[in-house]
Amino acid sequence: MEKTWLIIRKGTMMKNEYTAVVKQDNGWWIGWIEEVPGVNCQEKTYEELKESLEITLKEALEFNRQDALSAAGSGFQEEKIAV
Repeated sequence: MEKTWLIIRKGTMMKNEYTAVVKQDNGWWIGWIEEVPGVNCQEKTYEELKESLEITLKEALEFNRQDALSAAGSGFQEEKIAV
């Protein structure tokens, strides 16, 4: 019997919001994204930090998406879910 996989993915049509925790420490701005482990950055200015966090978050989400699709193989369906 062929397995059917269900992948739950946040909608790409709507803009998702995440929480950045930021602080200034010894002349550097450092920040983390609360909801996504491993997304953290350090920059000299607050604006550079925000941009860096956004880029890193997008890359992490795309990597996780590709990893999930690869793990599922074939015969799966994608469903949107709202939390």
